[in-house]
Amino acid sequence: MSKTLAIDTSSFVMGLAVTEGDRTLGEVITNIKKNHSIRLMPAIDQLMSEVAVKPNELEKIVVANGPGSYTGVRIGVTTAKTLAWSLHIPIVGVSSLAVLAQTGRFFQGVVSPIMDARRGQVYTGHYETNGVDVVEVGNDCLILLEDWLIYLKELQKPVLFVGQDVSMHETMIRDVLGEAAHFATGSMALPRPAELARVGQAMTMADSVHSFVPNYLQLAEAEANWRKAQKEKGCDYD
Repeated sequence: MSKTLAIDTSSFVMGLAVTEGDRTLGEVITNIKKNHSIRLMPAIDQLMSEVAVKPNELEKIVVANGPGSYTGVRIGVTTAKTLAWSLHIPIVGVSSLAVLAQTGRFFQGVVSPIMDARRGQVYTGHYETNGVDVVEVGNDCLILLEDWLIYLKELQKPVLFVGQDVSMHETMIRDVLGEAAHFATGSMALPRPAELARVGQAMTMADSVHSFVPNYLQLAEAEANWRKAQKEKGCDYD
């Protein structure tokens, strides 16, 4: 059976999993404010050693490719691309929001993963259960939470909110949706790297290592300001 390494550093949570077919050989999840760039490779090495899987036994790398923390997503994607290139194996990118949404499996209604994007905005998407999978109904988006809640209210369905950042907006969510709002608690609020691996394994189309890029849904503030300055000088880099 094929062995897969899954990597998710798109938030404070650092998640790793090594799977063989449908079986999870090992999984690491930490939820601490420490630098992923320092901890990621040692954590991968330790996990691989503990489950007795050698790098040349891997057949696929799956990575959460955003949205989320600009730096976190970049670290995860860069590491995944480097491993895929050096091992000559496929790389598959999965939405960080889709990974979160998987914890809402079996919920009858809308699953709405939430990542805070500041200034009243959130990264989110419309997901629903289809059999044993949670599938995307509408594209992931960057949207004002107020507008997103209006959209959800018009659906007239129960909504499960998933993600660590949900607590930051719980009051507004309850005010708008009332009893239709449900909230994931405990470990359900964390992305599971084993679920990332499962979703990635089901994707038959791999990405090109060289052209694979993160999906930030928006530019980092520094890059956006730089592009704005270049356009004001008459340069267009789009």
